[in-house]
Amino acid sequence: MKKTSKRSEIGIGAGAIGLGALMAIGAAQIKGEAGYSGVGAGFLPWLMAAAMTLCGVLLIVQATTGGFRTMPEGSDDIPAPHWVGMAWLSAGLLLNAALITRVGFIPSCSLLFVLAARGFRLSMGAGPATLSDWVRDVLVGAALSAPVYWLFTKLLGLTLPGLTSSGWI
Repeated sequence: MKKTSKRSEIGIGAGAIGLGALMAIGAAQIKGEAGYSGVGAGFLPWLMAAAMTLCGVLLIVQATTGGFRTMPEGSDDIPAPHWVGMAWLSAGLLLNAALITRVGFIPSCSLLFVLAARGFRLSMGAGPATLSDWVRDVLVGAALSAPVYWLFTKLLGLTLPGLTSSGWI
């Protein structure tokens, strides 16, 4: 194994540990009493932080004991990352975070779906989007986010930002 690939593999593991640490910092800020069966609101974030940290440790162990297993040999014909697609996806995530409290959960998540779908299609070599592509993505985004909104607000009693004061949109 090349020394640079070993360092890269250790770096991936260290990055996973760092992400686990950031998740743990976020989990530590969740306040809440233990709920049903003694499990509170912070249980799942702590579980995910621990799992991410464990994955990072296991990646480093594997990198230092012979490298990542069953990886294909490197090739010079690997395509470069598709930065335009990533920009569309990043814009969707950032706009969702910025707009969710202003326009509501359903419109914000629908916009995220539209921009993410466009980014993924561009990364697969799709051409310019047609009006029907945009309309379809808006409708699919709304069809996915509306049941999630209603499930969380009506069934689970959690508060998500709505578009209207009625609580149904």
